[in-house]
Amino acid sequence: MKINRKDVEHVANLARLELSESDITTFVDQIGDILEHVDSLKRVDTQGVVGTSHAISLTNAFRDDEVAEPADRDVSLANAPEAEAGCFVVPKII
Repeated sequence: MKINRKDVEHVANLARLELSESDITTFVDQIGDILEHVDSLKRVDTQGVVGTSHAISLTNAFRDDEVAEPADRDVSLANAPEAEAGCFVVPKII
């Protein structure tokens, strides 16, 4: 697929970009090269290749839900910088 100067100017206008003459020439060449490469990928034989959604297989790292006793309040507050009346004290945001 070829791209021409008019196409680059049109896309630049849609994107509200102001391009110089040298920028337009550069983009015509660069985008043309990219489109040629994409066209070359169309020629690759993909018969028998199974589609994938990820390059490597993924597994969930979730653990099973298990009923357990809640953590002791004093143990939870032991490392808190500041606690008051059994609650964490945090800086006021608003």
